Amino acid sequence: MPLRHRLLRLLAVPALAAAVLPLPTVPAIAAPATGGSPAAQVTAVDPREAAAGWLARQLVDGDHFEKAVDGTARPDQDLTVDAVLAFATAATADDAAARATAWLARPDILADYLGDGTTEAYAGPTAKLLLLTQVRGLDPTNFGGVDLVARLRSLLAPNGRFTDRSPAGDRSDIASQSFALIALSRTAEGAPQSARSFLGRSQCLTGHGYPAAFGTTTCTGDPDATALAIQGHNAGSGAGSSGLAQGWLVNQQRPDGGFASPGATEPNAVTTGRVSHTLVTVGAGAFYRAVKWLEPRQLRCAAPPEQRGAVPYDSTGFERSTAVRATVQATLAFFPSLKGFARLSAAGAKPDSPVLSC
Repeated sequence: MPLRHRLLRLLAVPALAAAVLPLPTVPAIAAPATGGSPAAQVTAVDPREAAAGWLARQLVDGDHFEKAVDGTARPDQDLTVDAVLAFATAATADDAAARATAWLARPDILADYLGDGTTEAYAGPTAKLLLLTQVRGLDPTNFGGVDLVARLRSLLAPNGRFTDRSPAGDRSDIASQSFALIALSRTAEGAPQSARSFLGRSQCLTGHGYPAAFGTTTCTGDPDATALAIQGHNAGSGAGSSGLAQGWLVNQQRPDGGFASPGATEPNAVTTGRVSHTLVTVGAGAFYRAVKWLEPRQLRCAAPPEQRGAVPYDSTGFERSTAVRATVQATLAFFPSLKGFARLSAAGAKPDSPVLSC
């Protein structure tokens, strides 16, 4: 079925509403080590699958991403988790996803990301890893020796906010709250209503978008945050959230179909991909225009072989350090699903990481 027809069919559903968190600054990303790429060189006629394939071949040592911190390469668990979720959405590159998941389960990598569970425990990373285990059909009560469900629930404050436990203070935000709601909605007990209510109270009264952070003096809607919040609020909730958040999000779309980060002069693939992933779950027709903005920006046969399949961050062109995150989010948009993160599954995903057929 042609893409346009599939999209129109997907979008013929009642609209829901919710909100999402803003995107952090894009970190530097280390290049993949020689020989770290998946061995299989299956070709793909579908450029969308080639996006996931390109992403898999960027993994350092074939199993993770890195970021530069004060000039030193450090593990980037968060981006690695995002890539695993993108592979599941594309239903391909499952071998790469399995390697990345095994890397994340290593005790040293896990403790660095989640905290030790006593003096340090972080809500956002715990929620995202819980979601990853659910998507991949693993035991979330014993991932690398950690009970992710119990730890996440232990971070719920009486007011409904999932909070960090750390000497550095609480940096939990809209994104961490949203991912916690999504992941816990997939458990037998479900997500706490107090957490859903806390998220709802964080919505801006003017404009009705969601801010990136809690407790700001001026509530300013953020497209990335609002997109995540919509999925978080709607996960496991039959009623969904107020349509005001969805309406605000659609109104942020630029005339060309793209979405921009707050204060930016032009759209980018990260925000457009993330917002698109949410818009299709609520039946918003703006999704189709957003995907049409993304599609021609993907690098195809005219690009150098090592760039084919990637999606540059913006009009400045290909830069690997930003294209990895952009391709992660664009992949979510390239494979529209009414299920979103709440029902995403890697079951049946193909193992290969295809290269674009040219």
